[in-house]
Amino acid sequence: MDLNKADSVATAVATLAERGDQIDFLLLNAGMVAGSELVLTEEGIEITAASSLIGHHQLTMGLLDRGLLGGRARIVIAGSEAARGDVPTFNPTDLAQLAEEGYSGDRGAAAEALLRHDAPLKYKPATAYANAKLLVAYWAAELSRRLPAGMTVNAVSPGSAPDTDAGRNANFFMRNIMMPFFRIVPGMSAPVSTAAGRYVEAAGYSEEVTGAFFASAPKKMTGPLHRVDLPHINDQKIQEGAWQAIVSVSGGVDYPVAA
Repeated sequence: MDLNKADSVATAVATLAERGDQIDFLLLNAGMVAGSELVLTEEGIEITAASSLIGHHQLTMGLLDRGLLGGRARIVIAGSEAARGDVPTFNPTDLAQLAEEGYSGDRGAAAEALLRHDAPLKYKPATAYANAKLLVAYWAAELSRRLPAGMTVNAVSPGSAPDTDAGRNANFFMRNIMMPFFRIVPGMSAPVSTAAGRYVEAAGYSEEVTGAFFASAPKKMTGPLHRVDLPHINDQKIQEGAWQAIVSVSGGVDYPVAA
C-alpha cells in the first residue's frame, strides 16, 4: 500500500474487506523525514504529511466504514517528540498564530495550508515533519470523540530510533550529522525493539485512555512514555480545525456514518 496515493489505500481496504478478518490492533506507523526540496503528492499534499497522516486517515476511515475494526480495537498512530516544540531544529508552526495572521482566524484553513504547504510558507523539512506529527496528535484527539465506546486511539511517539529507514530521504545534514550524533549521545536514541515496545505498551491501555499524545518526558528523546500535556497540543479549537483540514485534503473522507 502506498499511503501517498488514495487509490492505493482504497484498494488495500477493499482487499482487507474481502478477507473479512476483524482487526483488534491497528498500528499506523508509516512516515518519513523528507529531503531539502518540497515534494507534493498527486493530490497536492506535502509528502511528509501525506505519508504520516493523510494516508492513515483514509485507511482508518475505510476500515471503520467496512466494519473491520473490532469493538475494542486499539488504534495507535506514530507521533514524535518533535510535536512538543522542544527538540532542536524541529520547530512546529504555531497554528493559532498562523490562523490569526494569515487566515482571518480560520484554524481549518491554516491547517490545510500546512498540509498542502501553500505559499508563502517557507519550506523546511524538519518543520514539515514537526507539523505533520503535531497534526497527528490533533487527529487522534478528534477521532477519539467520534469512536464508539470501547475503541481507543492514541498518538504514540516511538522515540528517537535512528536505525529505522525513516530518514532515508533526509538531507545530508540530517543523515550524516544529526542521526550519527543521536546514536553516540546517551539518552538520544534507543533500539528499534524499544521503540516498537512503546506501541505495544499503548495497545494495552484501557478504554479510558484515548485521544492522548504520548512521548518521552519533556526535552527527552527516549525513556518511559509520558502523556504530553501542553496548551498547543490540548487546544480543542485547533484540534477541530485540523480535523476539518484533514477531511478536506483527503477528498472529503470523514468519519463514516456506517460506523
